[in-house]
Amino acid sequence: MPSSVMPAPRQGDDRQSPAAVSVVGLRKSYGDKVVLDGIDLRIPAGSVFALLGPNGAGKTTVVQILSTLIAADGGQAQVAGHDVAASPGGVRAAIGVTGQFSAVDTLITGEENMLLMADLHHLSKQEGRRVTAELLERFDLTEAAKKPAAAYSGGMKRRLDIAMTLIGNPRIIFLDEPTTGLDPRSRNTMWGIIRELVADGVTVFLTTQYLEEADELADRIAVLNDGRIAAEGTADELKRLVPGGHVRLRFTDPAAYKAAATALDEAAGDDEALTLQVPNDGSQRELRAILDRLEAARIEAEELTVHTPDLDDVFFALTGGAGASAQAKEATR
Repeated sequence: MPSSVMPAPRQGDDRQSPAAVSVVGLRKSYGDKVVLDGIDLRIPAGSVFALLGPNGAGKTTVVQILSTLIAADGGQAQVAGHDVAASPGGVRAAIGVTGQFSAVDTLITGEENMLLMADLHHLSKQEGRRVTAELLERFDLTEAAKKPAAAYSGGMKRRLDIAMTLIGNPRIIFLDEPTTGLDPRSRNTMWGIIRELVADGVTVFLTTQYLEEADELADRIAVLNDGRIAAEGTADELKRLVPGGHVRLRFTDPAAYKAAATALDEAAGDDEALTLQVPNDGSQRELRAILDRLEAARIEAEELTVHTPDLDDVFFALTGGAGASAQAKEATR
């Protein structure tokens, strides 16, 4: 399990911020198969929201509805203040979409891809070339601009894909599994790009199967399973839903260790390492209770770390049954 000293609060989780995306009771079926069974979402402007779920859970369907590519069967959705059903043109003018599969035309150069997108956005030739040059430089693609996109690596194509998305200066970007198939270095580069977008005030709606990605980037995360939102919250809030969290206390003084073991009678001790493991959900309230008990007994620990379940545990607990997380972790060892 990952461990950390008390985590800093995440930014962007302001419930009072204007909603970039608001969804109430969204429903979608294909024949007898219910894909979305009345989901609710609220995504503050200028934040990263991650939608997790197993294959076939409906993540891409949500993106397609919110980006006006398909119609919902029921419910209401607003994007950038526009009703998705009543004002699809307003929605499309405010968003950018990058799907699982690159929209890059590999038969032409990177620069030509960008200029084509500028034409689609009705930019003048002069403005199109200016914006193209700026974005190619921003995404470190200037040297490759004159090369056919077929010669680009997977990471370069993804960067070009997002650069093309930014031609219209969207304030909300839907990234549908943007790092699928990328190597770790390219994935880290993409994470940096996403952080820069949000720093500029862009709202990012991210679907991903990489739990580390959601943990690293998202201000709020929702887990979609069987057509419903199984849970939603910050990464830390979701991790507290799963049992197994604890506080680890390390001592250098054997007498202090023994006194703490008496004061914290529910703790599991390691006499050789002089450590105590106290069950804890990672909340500030429970952590404060432990510290208060130590202070009352005039005991000071050398080191305190909070161990919480990771998003793998949360994901499998919510979507794959109680034993799935342990099996999955065992398979990766």
